[in-house]
Amino acid sequence: MNTFIQGFVVCFGLIVSIGAQNAFLLKQGILKQHVFWVALICFLGDVFLMTIGVLGLGTVISELPVLSLIISLLGAIFLFTYGSRSFISVFKSGDSLVASGENASSLKKALMITFAITFLNPHVYIDTVVIVGSIGGKLDFEGKMYFLVGALLCSFLWFFGLGYGARLLSPYFAKRRTWQILDAITGLIMYFIAFSLLIYAYQLMQQIL
Repeated sequence: MNTFIQGFVVCFGLIVSIGAQNAFLLKQGILKQHVFWVALICFLGDVFLMTIGVLGLGTVISELPVLSLIISLLGAIFLFTYGSRSFISVFKSGDSLVASGENASSLKKALMITFAITFLNPHVYIDTVVIVGSIGGKLDFEGKMYFLVGALLCSFLWFFGLGYGARLLSPYFAKRRTWQILDAITGLIMYFIAFSLLIYAYQLMQQIL
């Protein structure tokens, strides 16, 4: 049970911050568009990545500083790009809730974006495979299973809770100004995470050299 709680707490600490996944899911929830499918993909992504991480891949990556360095740099580039897009959207024209939902006009497009921010975002791999995997990977097999179930339960509750709970904020997002504030905050958070990855990459370079 202790490892179950540990897995839940570790996942909670990583997943709560507004990253690319959470920001997009939050928008989908506010717009009430394709929430179930977006949340499901985010969760299934965690199921796959956390499982392979806890079962060994996370420990392997953590012991290969060059690979960790590459992942960190790619993650920083991705997050700088995503953050810049958020800042650009602040200055786009539009004054309504619907106008801010251009990124989710169809299920196909919403699913493509969700897959991209889940599987093409190196920061997701750092959280799930490297961090969760390296912590859970040190346990015995039974401990790994309890740890993994705890982490995945947290992931399930968070993604579906955020997606369906976000609709309560809909009245506040009827104005474009509120979307501009959300986009600006999202951009700042993306930049902050990107800078943290660059610092981590710099520390890895010092170890390698």
